[in-house]
Amino acid sequence: MERLYFIVNLQAKNGHCRKVWEKLEKEMGKQKIDYHAFFTEYSGHAADLADSIGRNEGNNPVLLIAVGGDGTIHEAANGAAGHPHLCLGFIPGGSGNDFSRGYAIPGSPMQALGLALRNHRPQDFHAIDAGKLSLDGRDIYFVNNMGAGFDAHVAKESNQTRMKAMLNHLGMGRLVYIFILIKELIGYQQTDLELKVDGVQYFYKKVWFVTVSNQKYYGGGMNIAPDASPDDGLLDITVVHNLAKWKLLLVFITVFWGGHIRFREVSSLRGKEIFIETERPVAVHADGEEAGTTPLGVKVQEQALKILTERQALIERAG
Repeated sequence: MERLYFIVNLQAKNGHCRKVWEKLEKEMGKQKIDYHAFFTEYSGHAADLADSIGRNEGNNPVLLIAVGGDGTIHEAANGAAGHPHLCLGFIPGGSGNDFSRGYAIPGSPMQALGLALRNHRPQDFHAIDAGKLSLDGRDIYFVNNMGAGFDAHVAKESNQTRMKAMLNHLGMGRLVYIFILIKELIGYQQTDLELKVDGVQYFYKKVWFVTVSNQKYYGGGMNIAPDASPDDGLLDITVVHNLAKWKLLLVFITVFWGGHIRFREVSSLRGKEIFIETERPVAVHADGEEAGTTPLGVKVQEQALKILTERQALIERAG
């Protein structure tokens, strides 16, 4: 039986995650579950905690559950990388929760807790790839996706706006990205892009943004990379370029069901090693978290992490 740890971000979704944790705590008390819980206190703390747990537990099997939003699981994954005895789980308590969408994890916190507490079969644990982003002398892992350009700019502004707290309070946190997108669209300047994918160079003019995806979803449910799979050893690249602002809005409308890939101004590529350079430095995000500016490199890290997922159970039910 693996040891059970929780890393909890009580501030996720404007403090809503505190209520989520109280319910989880109460349920585990009823079931007399033995666990250890740690609470994040600063940016990057979840990564430090995950790394510390990995070191202190030696080779003991550990189920490490991140409770919060995509930023929390992003940090926990960065700390867990390099500790093969750690298996990551996730209980959604944030506003975006793209990790749960992309990795067949229940969207309900109580159902996700049920997945964590049940008697696990080997197929409940799934090895996934991760992307390793290298920029400014740092390496950052991402489990969902990274982006450079307008989407990273919008992600940065979305995380800083007071509107996010208000909409989270109303249960409409997913709308933050859309509101900020429309607001920032007017003044944003496109840039030219040089892209190298597995040694092959590509050039694009007037680029709005480029994303590199390990799974399909970002931005609170946008299906940015419909064909992305987190266990195929490849990263999916999406470049949006050379289109008018009004048409960019159409791209963002259709992205929720993956229809954006039909636009000729949306280019899709796949690869293992990617270099991104822009005419001027542009913002970069990793799993929605501010990461720096271009230029940068990305490499796929095959089977970098183990996660607890319902994916196999869903396949069995569908079959």
